Amino acid sequence: MLESLAADSTYLLRILLSAVCGALIGLERERRFKNAGIRTHIIVSMSSALMMIISKYGFFDVLMYEGISVDASRVAAGVVTAIGFLGGGVIYIKKENTIGLTTAAGLWATVGIGIALGAGMVYIGIATTLLILFFQTMLHIMRFRAITQATAAITVNLTTSGLSIDDIAEFCRAQKISQRGIRLTKDSDGNIIYSSYAVFPRKMDVHRILDILKESPILNAIDISMSVHV
Repeated sequence: MLESLAADSTYLLRILLSAVCGALIGLERERRFKNAGIRTHIIVSMSSALMMIISKYGFFDVLMYEGISVDASRVAAGVVTAIGFLGGGVIYIKKENTIGLTTAAGLWATVGIGIALGAGMVYIGIATTLLILFFQTMLHIMRFRAITQATAAITVNLTTSGLSIDDIAEFCRAQKISQRGIRLTKDSDGNIIYSSYAVFPRKMDVHRILDILKESPILNAIDISMSVHV
């Protein structure tokens, strides 16, 4: 009985340690105003540790029977696969940018940390937590040192504006704007509508972008955002 309580206490300590590691990663995400924050990461890390403990130690009572064997890795493998639904829930696409990939990757890593701690690999789990926090913080700092990039939606009524496709192309070339996804449609009045997605040069000054917006006959709004690839 005492041996069983001692073992359960060890398992519980691993689960609590997983909660702490998950909370640290979740705190970093929540400070960035991400969907998956402290609570999500704590639950993911704790549940992963619990399932790994069950996978590794939960079937000792049936091993005494002849002809019964247990694969301790099967539950852990299922946990890694199952986290995909939660990771997919925090990923979404805004315009042409995919948002939430880092948070989804962090959830996946948190599963690994929980599994490691549940298996008793304490130092590996803690070290991985610290490494994730280090890289997340450093890359976030690099993000704010990155160059801004502006994008805009181009929508022109070719029928009523008197502009042609060549006029729009010439304007974009003069301003060093690249276009993506050009589309031509006809509205209910029979007007031809030209639409595309414009991307400004990465090093273009924000004040210059403002001047282009003031002077442009085709741009109605410009989105300026941080854009960095690391």
